[in-house]
Amino acid sequence: MNIRSYQEDDAAAVWGILEPVIRAGETYTLDRDLTREQALAYWLAHEVWVAELDGVVAGTYYLKRNQAGGGSHVCNCGYMTSAAFQGRGLAREMCRHSMQRAREQGFRAMQFNFVVTSNQGAVHLWLKLGFREVGRLPGAFLHPSLGYQDALVMFRELERHG
Repeated sequence: MNIRSYQEDDAAAVWGILEPVIRAGETYTLDRDLTREQALAYWLAHEVWVAELDGVVAGTYYLKRNQAGGGSHVCNCGYMTSAAFQGRGLAREMCRHSMQRAREQGFRAMQFNFVVTSNQGAVHLWLKLGFREVGRLPGAFLHPSLGYQDALVMFRELERHG
């Protein structure tokens, strides 16, 4: 696996990953009818990386600060993996890569603001990678087939400070 910085010629591959996730509406709080341009503008407004397997862009993530001002030492990320490559450790490796990038940029912690509880794979992975549930938003996400689902706020310190 190779994780590298996004390049302009990756747009079609990244859209190919984003579109099915957005259209499904099962994990992200994005409008399901976003256009290609809107979705890419949202995703690319941050530092973006792509994960390649066998020379194919198979996953992508963004890294940004979670808040401004007094909260700017905590970052936030979003990850998406192509359905064709799920179950091959991409999300785990992208998360590890993002934590290293965050440390390099001086972030002290990483926070996921809205992890849908029905996305059990993500919840399990984030817990395994040292995140903890610090908040639960009851019924905050309307899943298209499961109905109202809780959303978790998950948090992980990146470095211990005196």
